Amino acid sequence: MKELFLTLLISFVYPGGQKHCKKSTIFIALSSDFAQMNRADLMTVIRTLMIFPIAYAIFNRLNVILTLVLIGIMFILDAVDGFAMVNAKSKGRVSFWDYVMATVLGNRHAKAKVAKYKSLSGTRYGARLDIAGDRVVEFAFWIIFTYLHIIPIWVFLLIVIRHAYVDAMMASRGTSSKMHTKFARMVFSSVAGRGWINVNKAINFGYLALIYIIGYTFGWYLIIAYVAVAILFFHIMLRGAAEMYESIYG
Repeated sequence: MKELFLTLLISFVYPGGQKHCKKSTIFIALSSDFAQMNRADLMTVIRTLMIFPIAYAIFNRLNVILTLVLIGIMFILDAVDGFAMVNAKSKGRVSFWDYVMATVLGNRHAKAKVAKYKSLSGTRYGARLDIAGDRVVEFAFWIIFTYLHIIPIWVFLLIVIRHAYVDAMMASRGTSSKMHTKFARMVFSSVAGRGWINVNKAINFGYLALIYIIGYTFGWYLIIAYVAVAILFFHIMLRGAAEMYESIYG
């Protein structure tokens, strides 16, 4: 089905190209990669594309409930793509309950079951695609609220610098989920560390969208926003410090 979709897409963009592309290594490579895309990768693509309708809704102050629902769905997709990846690798042998038991409740049997399939190789671009999706979504929100004069521009600039240098330091070590130092595992790759940062971002960006759409960007509403952003900013920097520590001592 995925190969058929890609074939039709190429045929639409380049009429008559399907016949030639089928004989080319480029078409074969694209077909192979696209066919290997699992549900986790698809979730990453979907949540990345969701930033466009969300940005449109915020800028035009559309229905606030719908906007918050879309933001919530975006971060939920980010939270469950780990299960989708393991479920795909195990060909359905790891259920959602198994994943919850392993990652949230710490059940030893469930953790061993999840680890067995998690160690298997997935799509060659899956881990990088997930990181890219995270960056696109986060940067887009910072840009939106900086442009709307809710967040100072220096906050966004420091976030960009943090991600740029940390990602560069971690690039030689593969994916940033493979932590070896205790500090990095606790702050960055633990279930609590990963879960809290998602919740923190969802609450912050959701609240900023809320006060802008309803026109409450003043007084205590804005002070609460500044406090929440400060907490998120500190959290992001702390996770960056954990990654830097891992890149040096891991």
